[in-house]
Amino acid sequence: MIKVTHILGNISSDEWLERSRKLSLEEIPLDQWMAQRHRMIAEGSRGNSYAIALERKTPLRDGDIIYCDNEKMAVVRLQLNDIMVIELGALSHLDPRSAVRLAVEIGHALGNQHWPAVVHEDKILVPLTTDRKVMQSVMRTHAFEHIAYAFRPASQIIPYLAPHEVRRLLGSSGQHIHTDNHHHAHR
Repeated sequence: MIKVTHILGNISSDEWLERSRKLSLEEIPLDQWMAQRHRMIAEGSRGNSYAIALERKTPLRDGDIIYCDNEKMAVVRLQLNDIMVIELGALSHLDPRSAVRLAVEIGHALGNQHWPAVVHEDKILVPLTTDRKVMQSVMRTHAFEHIAYAFRPASQIIPYLAPHEVRRLLGSSGQHIHTDNHHHAHR
């Protein structure tokens, strides 16, 4: 078992990317929730086990290098959950009272499930925190008129979000994936 007490760098930097080309890479797959833990045992793609004991509040990010020697490099690879995107554009076509009522009902339904959510432009973004069928069942049960929703990969959503929105949706695991903090593309 390989002991890890700190992050060496990130493969997205030129220095580490160049160095990685000369080494055998082992990927450490983690979901977005595991990446927030500071103590764990993780298994790499080549069968090595890593006892990770980082300082508190040190989340792992996609591409973080947790081990490197003259032969191999171990790199964290985050598997981000999908995000449920609830479209609110139809609210603008309703009378104000109906729009407010529907918005509050949606917020109440999401809050009852204790699902984290971010309102971005005319959408509510909810990370997949439970089985997709459960989330679909909740949406069907409430049968919100005029409201459409779909599940999309987080990688398609986060480039459009501000860093604080990414943190609220994905914990701190998505920070390193979000690369454009100043120019937000519009869909």
